[in-house]
Amino acid sequence: MTTMLDVTDVIAGVCCTPLVREPLTAEEADQLATTMKALADPTRLRLLSIVAASEDSEACVCDLIEPVGLSQPTVSHHLKILTTAGFLTRSKRGTWAYFKLVPGALDRVSQLLVAS
Repeated sequence: MTTMLDVTDVIAGVCCTPLVREPLTAEEADQLATTMKALADPTRLRLLSIVAASEDSEACVCDLIEPVGLSQPTVSHHLKILTTAGFLTRSKRGTWAYFKLVPGALDRVSQLLVAS
């Protein structure tokens, strides 16, 4: 049995609709990939949420070890990745490092993906 398909009129040279906003540049795509890689780890997401939920959106590394059940060097490694990606800032007080959520850091990620 033969099936008949409808033929649609296509304008020569046009295969898709025009862009309605600027796409990511190569540099923006690289930055976004780095950012998303930092977020693409369950431990880092937990650490980020713990810092965000802490008073003044700041936490000492000593308070982050037990909740995630990892050693201090491993937690510090994850915090360094989040800091490098621009989600946290680090300050040292005595022998301890404190990490603070960067205001608007998570908003920047969502704004890059939302259509204008």
